[in-house]
Amino acid sequence: MALTAAVFSSHMVLQRDKRVAVFGMGTAGERVRVSVPELQVAEECTVNPDGTWKTYLPAMKGGLKLTMTVDGDGSHQEFTDVVTGEVWLAGGQSNMEFFLVNSNGGAGELKCSDSVNVRCYNVFRNTFVDENYEKIERTNGWKYASEENAAEWSAVAYHAAKVLSEKLGITVGIIGCNLGGTSASCWVPECDLREHLSLKPYLDDYAKGTDGKTRDEMIREYDEYMEYHTAWEKRMQKCYQEMPCIKWDEVIARCGENRYPGPMNIKSPFRPGGTYETMLRRVTPYTIRGFWYYQGENDDIRPETYYTLLTAMIRRWRHDFGDKTLPFILHQLPAFCYEDAVEAKNWCPIREAQMDVYQTVKNTGINVILDCGEFANIHPTDKKPVGERLAAQAEALVYGGSEKAAFGPVYRDFAVEGNTLIVYFDHAEDGMELRGAGEGFELAAEDGGYVPAKAEICGNSVKLTAERLEKPARVRYAWKNYPEYSLFGVNGIPASPFRTCTDEKYDL
Repeated sequence: MALTAAVFSSHMVLQRDKRVAVFGMGTAGERVRVSVPELQVAEECTVNPDGTWKTYLPAMKGGLKLTMTVDGDGSHQEFTDVVTGEVWLAGGQSNMEFFLVNSNGGAGELKCSDSVNVRCYNVFRNTFVDENYEKIERTNGWKYASEENAAEWSAVAYHAAKVLSEKLGITVGIIGCNLGGTSASCWVPECDLREHLSLKPYLDDYAKGTDGKTRDEMIREYDEYMEYHTAWEKRMQKCYQEMPCIKWDEVIARCGENRYPGPMNIKSPFRPGGTYETMLRRVTPYTIRGFWYYQGENDDIRPETYYTLLTAMIRRWRHDFGDKTLPFILHQLPAFCYEDAVEAKNWCPIREAQMDVYQTVKNTGINVILDCGEFANIHPTDKKPVGERLAAQAEALVYGGSEKAAFGPVYRDFAVEGNTLIVYFDHAEDGMELRGAGEGFELAAEDGGYVPAKAEICGNSVKLTAERLEKPARVRYAWKNYPEYSLFGVNGIPASPFRTCTDEKYDL
């Protein structure tokens, strides 16, 4: 009996102007017929020996309202209120997952969401395949925007999709495929990690956690952890309710050991390739326009390998969705640090790797949101500007929009003239502005440490000098997890952090 993958349902959005993949499972040799009666279109295929099937509907223009039927041997599915528009996959970890209802202004946004031309399919967040996995997955489906439906949609993706739907005059569909706490290594198959020696530590961690343990032992181990962690979180939440300004050390003293993220084994949602198999693969190769990706926080333990990991992931996702050129828009990590780590710099090379990916991988964009972070809060709640800048990136990369609305200043090159170091920027043709006293710039001599620099804007460049520094040779800007920053484009988007000497150790 042939059935489509669970991502196909009533109210779904099909990507306009591209042939549309329709796929699922059935009995080997079974004939499957996919029809769109309104267009008098019907396509047939045969179920493969492994039980999978796939066919393609011809490209359709946007704005259509359709019905789709799928017939196999003794099976019939009918999907109604199907529309053609733009479809983006919203991937990543908790800041992409962050629910609209929990965001600044989210409650008010939800009350007005009935008129928003956005729909969403949230991939079922069950990271372990058990006997109930597919049954529960089948209860899922596409939903149109409403106060009830959109509450647990990605706030970032919602705001971006809302802007695009208004500007394009078309329905925008979101496939939410994200999970808090995940490394990028969770979103690729293990075979991709094995291809790169530098990514082997991710597999080593998993091997260490599973060594000598049976499947049942690992399941029991993880279930015991979850029982403990659920009770611990209740104690922790009570602490913050009673004492909102309580320090983390005091929380631990009152609540006991924080065992998050738990044992690394076959049931951990953070295992290598875990969410790739249980989430991403459930929607491939659904036809989409491209990817929105907000992640990196949980790879700060290995920042030096993030470029390799991220490029491997982009290549894999494009391969699995059947298009090597699919647009991929990154979110560069915003300002953040914990109260006890104000000098931390382990997010700096993550941001650097994200910019490197944008500058070296074709058909990518980067959403610079340095100013959208919060001190001591890894989940900043104001997601609207993040989503609006993401929409501007999508417009510039895909829909013929201007880059002037999408980018703040991006470092290009530098030169030294006497005791002055001059930094040149792209995306600064219309000018730049310094806010405050020009904080965030630091200069160093060839063999010396960094000192604060005085900044002066001159066209599309910034002139930097520092007291008692006669021969500056290196510069860096906003080089902390939670840095001082001051340089913005006239469009209000901040300059991306950078350094001119990439051979330095990451912890400098």
